[in-house]
Amino acid sequence: MKKTALITGITGQDGSYLAEFLLKKKYIVHGIKRKSSSFNTDRIDHIFENKKFKNKFFLHYGDLTDSDSIFKIINKIKPTEIYNLGAQSHVGVSFENPLYTAEVTALGCLRILEIIRFLNLKTKFYQATTSELFGEKSGKMKFTEKSVLNPKSPYGVSKLFAHHITKVYRESYNIYAASGILFNHESPRRGETFVTRKITMFLSKYFLEKKGILKLGNIYSKRDWGHAKDYVEMQWKILQQKKPDDYIIATDNTCSVKDFINLCCKILGLKISWSGKGLNEKCYHHIGKKRKLFVQVDKKYFRPLDIDYLRGDFTKARRLLKFSPKYTLLDLAKEMLKSDLEQHQIKIHRYK
Repeated sequence: MKKTALITGITGQDGSYLAEFLLKKKYIVHGIKRKSSSFNTDRIDHIFENKKFKNKFFLHYGDLTDSDSIFKIINKIKPTEIYNLGAQSHVGVSFENPLYTAEVTALGCLRILEIIRFLNLKTKFYQATTSELFGEKSGKMKFTEKSVLNPKSPYGVSKLFAHHITKVYRESYNIYAASGILFNHESPRRGETFVTRKITMFLSKYFLEKKGILKLGNIYSKRDWGHAKDYVEMQWKILQQKKPDDYIIATDNTCSVKDFINLCCKILGLKISWSGKGLNEKCYHHIGKKRKLFVQVDKKYFRPLDIDYLRGDFTKARRLLKFSPKYTLLDLAKEMLKSDLEQHQIKIHRYK
């Protein structure tokens, strides 16, 4: 019999890539999307509209804050595997909406696990956790599966609950429940409010129009950035192991927001320079003998509490999952810029 997968958050970056990956593996894929007055299926429309997936890809209305809707879907499908990717996943927004973040990101995970337990299913469960679990100042150290967990945001705290409750259900009820502690992973499908996509969208538009100013918060924040395609393959591999466990997926490299801007400008051939410090730091584009302000720091984009440095050690995933990132940061930046340039050109032509 074919395997059946249920993906929460299927309309997101990871959900769409994972759906593609599992369909190639001959899975029957079900996804949960929230009911909304506006369409939010751009990332999966190409799958839904593809005739060859007519009897292999299905969408269901549901919400991780609503136990009844989730219960009905799981009870009907009885999936081989569940990938819980659904969350309020923006760290900054979690400070503004902490209760909703906890309802979806923390309790949403518990609702699924409790349904699996109640129905006595043999379903394998994957919980998407995050590098935001780590909040200790590490200097230049790398975080491992045994590092201290001390999140610095409502989002991180909610993910920590999900991470620990997954372990509790694994150990208490013998449920196959595993977590992937995924460090930052980006792609052309990344949400527009996330910093890497915010940068590539702005720079591609600026490259074409030479106007606008990009405003950012902590440009010295360092993150371990990988490609979402690499990471969703590992989500699948985590559930193919004999025993459920927790794994860090990362690149073992870090890059600051400022360095990411520099890399993107180099790819686009934009000659730039930085000046000032702290809140007065600015970036200028040099056009001939003139210079034009196009990036500046804005205090309103700083978080109340932030993690300055994240770098993951994926030794365990390398050894047991045979993980090795296929994409470099340069590959990732090029792909994102190329995609955003193409989108902006379409918009420009459309309105001329």
